[in-house]
Amino acid sequence: MVKLKHISPSIGVFSFFTGAGFLDLGFEDTEGFKILFANEYHAPFMEVYEYSRAKLGYGTPKYGTHIADIGVFLKGEQSKRLQDTFSEAKKQHDLIGFIGGPPCPDFSVGGKNKGIEGENGKLSGTYIELILKNKPDFFLFENVKGLYRTKKHRAFFDEIKQKLIFNDYAISEKLINAIEYGAPQDRERIILIGFRKSLLRDMGFLTDTSYALPQFDWEEKVLYNAKNTLALNWPKREPFIENGDKPIPSGLPLELMVQHWFDKNKVGNHPNAEHFFKPRAGLAKFKVIDEGDDQKKSYKRLHRWRYSPTAAYGNNEVHLHPYKARRLSVAEALAVQSLPKDFSLPDHISLTNMFKTIGNGVPYLAAKGLAETILHYINYAPSNKSAIYDAETISK
Repeated sequence: MVKLKHISPSIGVFSFFTGAGFLDLGFEDTEGFKILFANEYHAPFMEVYEYSRAKLGYGTPKYGTHIADIGVFLKGEQSKRLQDTFSEAKKQHDLIGFIGGPPCPDFSVGGKNKGIEGENGKLSGTYIELILKNKPDFFLFENVKGLYRTKKHRAFFDEIKQKLIFNDYAISEKLINAIEYGAPQDRERIILIGFRKSLLRDMGFLTDTSYALPQFDWEEKVLYNAKNTLALNWPKREPFIENGDKPIPSGLPLELMVQHWFDKNKVGNHPNAEHFFKPRAGLAKFKVIDEGDDQKKSYKRLHRWRYSPTAAYGNNEVHLHPYKARRLSVAEALAVQSLPKDFSLPDHISLTNMFKTIGNGVPYLAAKGLAETILHYINYAPSNKSAIYDAETISK
């Protein structure tokens, strides 16, 4: 049996495919977690990451940030450096986890759909290999629902899981929706979470040959049932009235409405309030699309008193402001992603990179809900209702 150490666990986190850091922020804003290392391939995204962390007072992760394809960590000098850093971190923290959401266009029906043959698709496999090589105590893998629901890609997803199971990980998966955690957005993502089986036994869990993660409660931090919430009598399409008023409908959760988040984040006074694409000659189309007409592939107009569709701003997706004749601003897009109002992007980054990194990110409240779910699982393990385990004991 493991030794009890202290009430608040110290959990170090290595982040991959970091982007603007929405997933990282959700973990770091959850008691016990500390981002130690962050890796991102696209330099402008890392600029956003470092800028936003500095503005929020978090600073650079202890072991720094790194700009490179994660494949460099599988062999050679960079692999050894990561392993040395990982070993040092394990001596200083009770648990170490890897988190990451590999780029997903190759598994998205609305994207390239090339699967594992695509350059981005291969990165999912690389991330799993990185987990198997370093053996963190737990991991989180995030991707689009196409990896889970599309027959073409499901075989690859099942292969990933088998590799993890063969290498002593107990796993659990769930197709989550960001709206379940209070984000004003209908955004489904597949989440795969795993813990080392040897660690689970030390934590007092009974593990069986199925390698399913025992007693993991995905519903622990869920605030809304997605199916029931989406089925409510939300406002439908209404004529666009520039700068017009519309009364708040009754009987609906205000905290899931776009306008609530615009007000909460004070988007008009936000540092990124004026960052939006402006057509040179203006577009008449901006004035003829109904408020709430969000079923098109592109030129979707949000409804102020409804949740947003998935905040994806690539592949020619254009999201329009509910009652202004323009596209969403960066400040408004951040609000739709449920970011804290003090989260901002540096103004020298291109608009394309701004919207791309926002659209790629895990909604903040979903990230925080997942972090809290993992923390609850650790804290309420059978052999530990109030404390965490001695790092030296559980690392053996």
